[in-house]
Amino acid sequence: MSANDSLAYYTRPGPLTAAGGHQASLETLPGDVPALFEAVPGLLIHEFLPGLYGLDREPGYTETGHLRSTEHILGRLLADGRPLAERREPADRLGGSCRHFTLITVAALRAHGIPARARCGFGTYFQPGWHVDHWVAEYWNAAEGRWILGDAQMDPILVESLNLDFDPVDIPRDKFVVAGQAWESFRAGELDPDRCGLADTDDEFGWWWIAGNLIRDTAALANMELLPWDVWGAMPEPSPIDGAPLDLFDRLASLTADPDTAADVRELYEAEDGIRVPDQVFNFIRKSAEPVLAT
Repeated sequence: MSANDSLAYYTRPGPLTAAGGHQASLETLPGDVPALFEAVPGLLIHEFLPGLYGLDREPGYTETGHLRSTEHILGRLLADGRPLAERREPADRLGGSCRHFTLITVAALRAHGIPARARCGFGTYFQPGWHVDHWVAEYWNAAEGRWILGDAQMDPILVESLNLDFDPVDIPRDKFVVAGQAWESFRAGELDPDRCGLADTDDEFGWWWIAGNLIRDTAALANMELLPWDVWGAMPEPSPIDGAPLDLFDRLASLTADPDTAADVRELYEAEDGIRVPDQVFNFIRKSAEPVLAT
C-alpha cells in the first residue's frame, strides 16, 4: 500500500467509526487536534475512575462500556438533548473504557479529514514497572510528516494524578508501546511478559495478553476496533507458550510495530482466519457470544 493510499484509508470511517445518522453532530467536535483532545474527556468518563472525578459511584463495568460502534455511543450521548460540543459534568458523562475515548477521537479526526486510527498496546505511565493494557489514537501530522500517538483520556485531572511529564497529544513511543513493539521486546528478552496486562490482579497479565493485544491492534489497523475484552480466533488462553503460533505473531509484530508500515498488515489480516474479526466475538466480561455490529 502506498503512503497516499494508506492516508486515504485512515481518513474514511470503518464499520465501527462510522457515525451513521449522527455524522453532522460528530462534525461539531473540534477539527483542531489539541482542542479535540480537550473536548472528548468532557463527554466520557472511565468506568473504573468515578472517584477521581468526585462521584460517589462504585467503579466497574457499565452497560455503555460494552457499546462497540461510534454510532451507538453518539446516540447515547445525544439522547440527553445536548450537542456534542457542550461539555458534560462528570456525573452526566458516558461510562466507558480507554477504547471509547480512542474510538470517538479517531472518528472525529476522520470526520475532519485527518488520517487517524486506533492503537492497542500498553501504557507505561499508569503504574511504575508495568506495561498496562491501554488504547490510544494515532493520527497523521501532515506538517511534520509523521504518525503521532495521542491519549484523549488524559485530561488535566489524570495528568496531575499520574504526574505525567509529556504532552498527551504527542506521546513518546516508550510511554505508549504498541502491541507489536511489546511483542518484539518480549521475544528479544527485553520485556517481562508478567508485567504486561492489568496490574494488581492475580493473573491478568503474561505473554498471552501481549499476543491478544497484538491481534486487537492488527484488527484496529484494518478498521475493526473491538472492545478490549472481545476475544476471537487465534487469541491464546492463559497457558504456557508451547504450541502457540509464534511465527504468525512474529509476522504481525514485524508489520505493526513501525507506524510507517502498520497499514501493510491489512493483507495478512484478510488472509488469516484466526486474525480477521468474525461476525460474532466472545465478550469475556459478559461471558457471551455477541454480534460485532449490533451495538
